[in-house]
Amino acid sequence: MKVRYSPKSVKDLQRLHGFVAEKSLLSARKIAIEIQEGVEKLKSFPKIGLPVAKAPTPDLIRDLYVGNYTLRYQISSLELIHILRIWHNKEIEKDL
Repeated sequence: MKVRYSPKSVKDLQRLHGFVAEKSLLSARKIAIEIQEGVEKLKSFPKIGLPVAKAPTPDLIRDLYVGNYTLRYQISSLELIHILRIWHNKEIEKDL
């Protein structure tokens, strides 16, 4: 299974990394590794996340919780997952 990041999710990652890195580069790196490990799990277990009830296709759009972060993703096909958004759980939920 392949994983692709949406432009918004890339911006989310950059924003989160920049915010945490201002306080601690080590923490920013740790968070990046944890998120990457979560994405790797999706490759083997694409339905590991919880369905997003308000999504038009809740079975295909899911949230994966990695530490204090939420990764919203879409199962696009049997071979492709799109990471849609990433945010800290203290932030307001991001739109699709």
